[in-house]
This record gives sequence, C-alpha cells and structure tokens, in this order.
Amino acid sequence: MSVHIVVMGVAGCGKTTVAEAIRDQLGFEMAEGDDFHSKANVDKMSRGVPLTDSDRWPWLGAINRWMIDRSARGCSTVVSCSALKRSYRDVLCKGVDVLFIHLVGSQELIGSRLAMRTGHYMPSSLLPSQFADLEMLQPDENGVEIPVDGTPEEVEALVMKTVKSYCAGKGE
Repeated sequence: MSVHIVVMGVAGCGKTTVAEAIRDQLGFEMAEGDDFHSKANVDKMSRGVPLTDSDRWPWLGAINRWMIDRSARGCSTVVSCSALKRSYRDVLCKGVDVLFIHLVGSQELIGSRLAMRTGHYMPSSLLPSQFADLEMLQPDENGVEIPVDGTPEEVEALVMKTVKSYCAGKGE
C-alpha cells in the first residue's frame, strides 16, 4: 500500500525542506508542487500578482494526477504544495488517500524567513495574500499541524515522527 503526503502551508514555511527530508529518510518519490505550475502562473507570481482559483485548478489537478499515477505503481509520494484552501485540498486528495502536513507559523516569522530566501520567483510581497487565503485544516480532513517556530531540525524531527506513525498505521 502506498502513502501520500502533501506538505502544505504558505510560501516560506519550509515545505520543500520538509518534503526533501521525507524523501531522503523514507524513500518516497518527491514532487515540488511549484514545478506543476503553468508558465502563465509563474509569470503572474513573478510580477507579484496573486493567483486566482481559476489559475490554480489545472495546477492542483496535475498534482493529483501525478499522485494517482504513482499510487497505481505502488509508490509512496511526498509533495510540497501550498494547498491553502479546503477546496484545493479536496482536489488534491480526489481518488487518493493523502495526509496533509500543515507547517504553521506566524506571518512575521515566515515573512522574515521568506525575506532571506533567494532564487525563487515568489516575491515576499505575496505572503499577505497567502495568509488571507489560508484555511486551516478542518477536523474531518486527514492532516496535522506542525509548528515551525523551532529549529529546522526540531521541525523535521516532529514531522518524521508524525509520518512514521502514520505509515505504521497504514501497514507501511
């Protein structure tokens, strides 16, 4: 049985770092959610323009299809994806069982980390729009919130404990 993890949260919360740790420690196949964006979406964000829901639907569908394809092959996956709204998460888990790991931190903390990031097309000016769109996980969603106010090592350890426990419950 395959396991599918979506590491979610606003830009700069550490999604890629955590997803890479899951990949490296557990051997899951990893996808960077940003790689599924169309050129038009990347161009829009690069100009500091927030994406609309209609911009996001094809992107989310592509990520979902990738997970379903890997599931059919028996591969476990981890994807870094903002998944800010419940409706987005509903698209991501259509036809595939997904555990959402929501990396949670204050706008001030994440903003300070985002300001230090280089080489990414998403400007820190879009962070307020991401927090405005963010809908926290609901009790009926398969997910956990992990605070990011500790060191990267502390966050990674907590995530790994959570994912390993989830996998054990799935018989992985």
